[in-house]
Amino acid sequence: MDHSIQAAELFLSGCNCAQAVLVAFCDVTGLEPEFAKKISSGFGGGVGRLREVCGAVSGMVMAADLLYGYTEPGEDDVHKKEYYALVQQLCKAFQAENGSYICREILDNPPTDPTPCPRTAEYYAQRPCARMVMSAARILDDYIKEHPVQQ
Repeated sequence: MDHSIQAAELFLSGCNCAQAVLVAFCDVTGLEPEFAKKISSGFGGGVGRLREVCGAVSGMVMAADLLYGYTEPGEDDVHKKEYYALVQQLCKAFQAENGSYICREILDNPPTDPTPCPRTAEYYAQRPCARMVMSAARILDDYIKEHPVQQ
């Protein structure tokens, strides 16, 4: 499955950027789509429209967490270090492709109030967000292809 196309379709149907990426990976993470939408709902707009880390990147990291993350508190520092290195690798790949992983830098606008913009044709024409969710999903897809998930 091409998760990048699915992520773009989800974004264009009204999901926020984080939801679009995380939900696109439900087939491999095992999450129910409605649950994935709920747990990622606050990450849109760079975390609640604060314009911090791009929601597409947050969704990518959440999906990676489910596939490769660790679960034990106090788990050995070697595994934690390896996993954090993976997260940094994914984020740096996104940054290399898109210039930044910070929402306000990608959108070139300052933080705004929490009111979402209406999803109109003009909104979609001005925003690069559909491209961002595609990029994040493709980057994670590429990583998964090279590093199959251990069941």
